[in-house]
Amino acid sequence: MPRNLVAAAEREGRAGWLSTLPVTVRDLRERWSLRLGEPFQPGGQTAWVAPAGRDAGLDLVLKVAWRHPEALHEADGLREWDGEGAVRLHAAEDYDDTTAALLLERCVPGSELSGRPEPEQDVVIAGLLRRLWREPAPGHPFRSLQGMCDWWADEYERKPAPARACVDSGMARDGIALFRTLPATAERAALLCTDLHAGNVLTAEREPWLIIDPKPYIGDPTYDVLQHLLNCPERLRADPHDLAHRMADLLGLDRERLLCWLFARCVQESRNWPELAEVARRIAPS
Repeated sequence: MPRNLVAAAEREGRAGWLSTLPVTVRDLRERWSLRLGEPFQPGGQTAWVAPAGRDAGLDLVLKVAWRHPEALHEADGLREWDGEGAVRLHAAEDYDDTTAALLLERCVPGSELSGRPEPEQDVVIAGLLRRLWREPAPGHPFRSLQGMCDWWADEYERKPAPARACVDSGMARDGIALFRTLPATAERAALLCTDLHAGNVLTAEREPWLIIDPKPYIGDPTYDVLQHLLNCPERLRADPHDLAHRMADLLGLDRERLLCWLFARCVQESRNWPELAEVARRIAPS
């Protein structure tokens, strides 16, 4: 079993689900006529992932994932992008109420963008986001960014005040209010990845870089830059304005709007990520 998956399952009460994985994997291997390699190590926290193939090589990947709300429409997003900047989806099914199965294009050599210098990451991330943002087909299943932000804001406010004491009450109020109102004021709504960072971008043969593990929603494209900013912690702490301005300029986005989003997200995340409280204080809207 992938080490990270085992640790997360034990920590988050998913040991029962983990115990069913061998049978699930065996069933999917037979159902889709697959040959499987050893799962990737140390792996992620919510899915068993291994190289797979139907013919001579292992040119696919089998992903057996614990179904959680944020990743509800991963397969739908990959179908919409159809290989444009993202891995191709070959098959998918909801195996049961707790498990989703995806058969995906394998990225070879599969090195993470996180191994490259961060200024290079900025350019690659910006180029991918420009390609991913699109208006989906009519009747799409994707949920709104507004709904996701409202849910996260509600979760923040349900916590007792001492649990969110990294920022003062006024800043907390302002940040969470922005988190609720920003989605409704966007000039454009697009299909978003929402979890695009350098660890989810891999080298490939078909294209230089492909994204994996999207969590699609519909909403303000400016929001989609945030995870990359948070995953550059040293630059973010050193000069959050400069980093946000660089990414806004690479993507043709409004600088101040991106800073407002970053402030709101830093407040919302500060309860579990205390160093973001200082970033929030430095970029708080005047």
